[in-house]
Order: sequence, then structure tokens, then C-alpha cells
Amino acid sequence: MNAVINVPELFGSDVFNEATMRQRLSPEVYGAWRTCIDTGAELQLSTANAIAEAMKDWAIEKGATHYTHWFQPMTGITAEKHDSFITPTGDGRVIMEFSGKELVRGEPDASSFPSGGLRATFEARGYTAWDTRSCAFVKDGSLYIPTCFFSYNGDALDKKTPLLRSIEEVSREAIRILRLFGDKETQRVITCVGAEQEYFLLPKDLYAQREDLRITGRTLFGAQPSKGQELDDHYFGTIRTRVSSFMKDLDEQLWRLGILSKTKHNEGAPCQHELAPIYTDANNACDSNQLIMEIMKKCAAKHNLVCLLHEKPFAGVNGSGKHNNWSLATDTGRNLFSPGKTPRQNAQFLVFLAAFIQGVDEYQDFLRCTVAYAGNDHRLGAHEAPPAIISIFLGDELSAVVQSIIDGTNYHEPGKSLLRIGVDGIPSIPQDTTDRNRTSPLAFTGNKFEFRMAGSSQSIAGPNIALNTIMAEQLCRFADELEKAEDFDATLQTLVCKALTEHQRVIFGGNGYSEEWKQEAARRGLSNLASTAEALPAYVSDKNIDLVVRHGIFNETEFRARHAIHLESYRKIVNIEARTMVDMAIHQILPAASAYTKALCDAAAAKREMGAPCRSELDLIAKLSQQQDALYQRTEQLKQELTAIPADPTEAAAYCRKVVIASMDAIRASADRLEELTAKAYWPFPTYSDLLFY
Repeated sequence: MNAVINVPELFGSDVFNEATMRQRLSPEVYGAWRTCIDTGAELQLSTANAIAEAMKDWAIEKGATHYTHWFQPMTGITAEKHDSFITPTGDGRVIMEFSGKELVRGEPDASSFPSGGLRATFEARGYTAWDTRSCAFVKDGSLYIPTCFFSYNGDALDKKTPLLRSIEEVSREAIRILRLFGDKETQRVITCVGAEQEYFLLPKDLYAQREDLRITGRTLFGAQPSKGQELDDHYFGTIRTRVSSFMKDLDEQLWRLGILSKTKHNEGAPCQHELAPIYTDANNACDSNQLIMEIMKKCAAKHNLVCLLHEKPFAGVNGSGKHNNWSLATDTGRNLFSPGKTPRQNAQFLVFLAAFIQGVDEYQDFLRCTVAYAGNDHRLGAHEAPPAIISIFLGDELSAVVQSIIDGTNYHEPGKSLLRIGVDGIPSIPQDTTDRNRTSPLAFTGNKFEFRMAGSSQSIAGPNIALNTIMAEQLCRFADELEKAEDFDATLQTLVCKALTEHQRVIFGGNGYSEEWKQEAARRGLSNLASTAEALPAYVSDKNIDLVVRHGIFNETEFRARHAIHLESYRKIVNIEARTMVDMAIHQILPAASAYTKALCDAAAAKREMGAPCRSELDLIAKLSQQQDALYQRTEQLKQELTAIPADPTEAAAYCRKVVIASMDAIRASADRLEELTAKAYWPFPTYSDLLFY
């Protein structure tokens, strides 16, 4: 019998959270820390020392011997350097010490992290600084301290720092709006995020036999199996015992770390699953999602499984995304995207809604670029992910409300006749009374927006930085108008109506997969940046640089550095995949096909000697030989193309997209045809049938 788990007792047990701090710190020290959190005041060294001592004692009780400053460099994953608590006493013994200075600041070597030119290779120094809003935790025998990471010159070298800046900025501008509506209580507006995480699980032994999976995270070859996901029998289906054991273990590990793992189920593709957390503030949601991805991989290994987070591990079935549910809430508990029950509350809701619609329309390219990378190119626009065209789905009833505001007409609900917009006569706005649109990149789902374009392997920091910043920009503009208005109500009505009218082109409730939508979007003037190579040049447009610099999210150097990193990463990933494909084609697929062809030749010769017909062998030999020659020629062509990648990063990305990937597609077509023709006993690695239906 398995031991009964007391989840409330287990939850957060490995986290130095606020409840633990209240227990272990003196009232004076706890109060000083709380003041720093609430006001942004500097943490005094004496306070830091007291917290460090309590944190160390708690961590040692949990079995920790080391501490690490845990940060999120621009690799998209996390980084850590572990130091022990030991300090020599001079008589051959040691004591366990941890100071406030060690808690607050660290100095890891920054030389091998991508910087996009923010520092030279020989300038190795980088600094980490404790993020006091993120809780420390114990994992794998170490105390983990969430930190920001920056260069000697103070430039942000990580994903957390600009996220924190954007959180502060959108809070500041949202409060300006709230004050205009008479809200004197709210001191902080919180960006709330819940990131649903999709993933695949495979047996470790099958995974180990595939060079492409081991090196690139996806299958570069693979003929379609006789059965895929056509029957929809995996989606929400009964969870396999082996997978259920993994999920149970995963939940327990996440709960220990205070991660709000809520929902688990089978996804659309065979071997695909999803974990969804409860919403929390964006900073902790981002930290939690990084931990979720890391622990998924480690937990899978314990169960002789491998967790794949690539956006498209298998062609022909659904890929994996990360649905980023985003909203704004006050520190008093009100969701600012939840339609209210009074005209005044509904007017406030419409201001935030109009600001969001206007911001997404004006900065659609910026938002698109935050999910532009090699893995996601295989997923966006397929029939399990939104298209590359940014649009917003509001649902039938809210769309009707918006249209009535644009048209200046009454909004009619069945059985009711509601007044046209006006602060004292605004319509009652329905909440969550319509189905969501799974083809929409941004869907309003009652009190939040679901951004569905993020890929399963990426950090959610980038999309949330963009959402926060474009929202802050529009709220700032609105506040500037309303603060100087002589007639607040009239200005409010004009402002909301103008924003919705001028930016209604981004609202779309139809089928985002259809060819008709692509044509309609082009007529509306919406951008369609179909690939990373097409999207990234727009990232550093003057408009986007001005936006992030003006709001203090990045300086121009930091922003251009990220663009350079994205371009370089795209080129490197495509190059690695192409080289892996060449290696597998030359050293595995061609020898296997040749061996089978020889066996067929021997069989045909033996039949001839006996006077027996050998038409099937001869037909297969001809088809195999044709595809082998095609595969060899295309592989040789790709090898030559890889030597001709331009030096200029933007040109290199375009070349990889147009030339290298086109050759890779041609190689795969020949190889997959060879798989269909070759006897299974000769094929050198597990097929899709083996992997998806183990």
C-alpha cells in the first residue's frame, strides 16, 4: 500500500516562504524584509545577515550542504553554481556559515553565457543579485536562491531582470487608471500568469537508439505510421499506469517546491500529455515553469522515460505548446479583466480591454517575435497551434458589445435592451459565455487572455515582458488623456470608442487555419511573419526599440543583444539539425537500405536459378535504388550548402530558412520513402510506430 500523502502539509515544505520566515525570523527582521518587498527599499546588511542565518539553518535541517544563486541566462534554461556552507575553523574542523553578503550577491563566471555583444569573451565577470520577491527553496541537497544576472556594466544578462521591470511598469501605469476611477486602496497591480505545459514521454531505451532525438530533441526522419491521432482516442483518455506513476511523482516534487500543479491529462497526440498550474504572479510563474521543465526531465528518467519538450518531436501529429494565460489583478483581489457588476466597473473593464486591443494591434510584430525560434517554426500554423498572424478572439457576446460601441448603437441581449456606452449607462458585459477559439493566438476566456503561440520548450519571460510592456504603453496613453480631461465621462467614451474603432482589425472570431483568413488578414494590413527568419528583423524596428527603452524595460544595447542571440541561436540549431541529418543518412539509413537491397538481389538471383518469378524483388530493388541515389545526392548537396552559410546573421537566418531547410525537407522525403520500402529488420532505429505506440 502506498502511504497517504497529506498534500497541505507537503505543499511548500521545501520552500523558505513567507510563513516560514514569520516563524524563523524576529518580528523586527521580518518587518524590515516586508518593508523592502512592499516599498522597494534597500535591504540593510544586518537584516540580510539575520535572514541568511535563518535560511541556512532551515536548509541544513532539510539536508542541504550547499547553496547556489539560481538564475535564468539568455539560453532559455536555468544556471547554477554551488558553494558549500563550510568554513574552516583553523584546527582542522569546519563550521557551517552563510552571510547576508553571500545571500544578496554572487559573482559567477559569465564568459560562456550568450550576451549578444554585451561583454567580450575575455570579460568573464557577471553578478547575481537576490530577487527578494522569489522564495528560496531546497532541492537536490542545495539551497536555491532565485537571482537576477547582470554584467559588470549593469546590463541585464538574463530573462528575469527585464520581466521584473515590465511587471513594475505595468503596475505603475495601471494604478494611474485605477486612481481616475476612484480606487484609492490598490497599491500594486499584479501580473497574473498560468502557463499550461505540454510534453511527450518516451521509453528511455527507444529514445537512446535515435541520434536525432538525442541531439536535436526531435525526429528528423520518420515515415508516418498506419495509425496516428485520427481517432482522437488519446486526448483525455485513460492514463497509462507507467505514465500515471510518473505524474504522481512529478506532482509530489512540484508541490514540495510550492508549485501549484493542478491539472494533468493526456493530450491530442499519442504519448503527449499536459500539466496545468493554478495562476500566480508572473515572476513566480516564470520561476515555476522553469522548475517544471527541469523536474519533468529528471522525474521521467527515474521512471525509465524521457520527457521531450521540443515543439514538434514528430511530424504528422500535434506538437507541444505552452498556453500562457495572462491577466492583471489588484493587490486587493480584483481581476481587472473581469467584467464588473456596475456601470462604473464595466467602464473600467472596457478601458483595460481597449488598451489591450490597441496595444496588441500596434505591437503585433513584437509579440510575434517573442515566440520566434527554430523549434516553434515547425508548430505555428499547423492544426494544433495558432497561425503566425496575431489576432484576438473575444467571443460572440463581447464582440457584439464591442461592435455596438464602435457603431454607437444599443447592445441588445435576448430579453433585454441595454444602453449604449456611457459611464452611467454602460451595458452589462457577459463573462465566459462563449466557447474559446483554439485557432486564435490570443483568446479572451472570461477574465484573462490565453496567449497560445508560446512553444513548449521556451521561457515564458519573453511573451510576458511583451504583454506587460505593450499594456503599460497603452495605459500610459489613456491615463495622459484622462488626467487632463475637463469632462472625464465624455473623454472616456471617446477614448474607448476611438481605440476599438481604429484597432478592430485585430479582432477575429473565425477559423485561423483557413486560407481565407490569411487573405482577409492581408487585406486588413495584419502582419504574417511565417517563420523566425522573417520575424526577427521586425524585433529591432525603431518602434519596438522606442517602446522598450521609453518604459525602461531594456536599454537599446540590451534589446539589440537579445536580437543577436535569437538570430545566432536559430542559425546554430538549423546547422546542428542539418549535420545530424547528414550523419544519420550517410552512416545509418543508406547502409541499411543497401543491405536490404543486397538481400533482395541475392533472393532475386536465387529465384532466377530456380526459374521462379522475382518481379516483387526486382520492383523493390528499382525503387530502393532510385531513393538511395536521390538521398545520397541530396545529402551531398546539403553538405555543400552548409559550407556556404553567410556570415551576416540576418542573411544567415534567411539562407537557413530558404536553402538549408528546403534541402532537409527533400532529404527527409527520400529517407522516409526508404523506410517504407525497407524491411523492418534492416531499419537502423525505432520507427514512429515503435515510439508512439510503445
